[in-house]
Amino acid sequence: MHNSQDFKTAATALCNAGRFIDSKGWVPATSGNFSARLPNGTIAITTSGKHKGCLQVDDIMLIDADANSLDGKKPSAETGLHTSLYKRFPNVHAILHPHSINSILVSKLFVDEIVLEDYELLKALHGITTHETRIVIPIFANDQDIPRLSHVVDDYLDTVTDCYGYIIAGHGLYTWGESIAEALRHLEALDYLFDCELRLHGARKP
Repeated sequence: MHNSQDFKTAATALCNAGRFIDSKGWVPATSGNFSARLPNGTIAITTSGKHKGCLQVDDIMLIDADANSLDGKKPSAETGLHTSLYKRFPNVHAILHPHSINSILVSKLFVDEIVLEDYELLKALHGITTHETRIVIPIFANDQDIPRLSHVVDDYLDTVTDCYGYIIAGHGLYTWGESIAEALRHLEALDYLFDCELRLHGARKP
């Protein structure tokens, strides 16, 4: 199953995404994890402990919808956060989780959520067609208990109609899309907008 063309295509795309994200400095050391859902419902995901700028196809593993390994490799400890999102959003086929410095700083400064409003670049996000838009990216406390953290995220997502990502405080951003390319676009746009807000916040300090 993990030798299928669908898997190889997704794994190659995740490796390429890893190199791009690493070039931005968003996945230092071995941080971060990325995944893509295949047409048959299985999920290609980065294995634990690999540097995302040096990924090879062999560093991508296959899991089922409940986060069980299908090839004997070890997934990231945060795999349950990926599978929970896939179960909630049937149109999502890629999830990216970098540890960018902007998302870390946002979580330190804004605490519960960051509001992004009236930016032209919001139109880079799926379904948004005007800068006259307001989106909220929630910030959740970090937790080594992934099932518990996943439950907290799920409870929040039950209360909103649209969400393009979330930040785990002191940890990093989760964002997603209908394809790896779309998830990358969301990631790049959100990180840029985080930078705008951080600079604006700094400019307003006495």
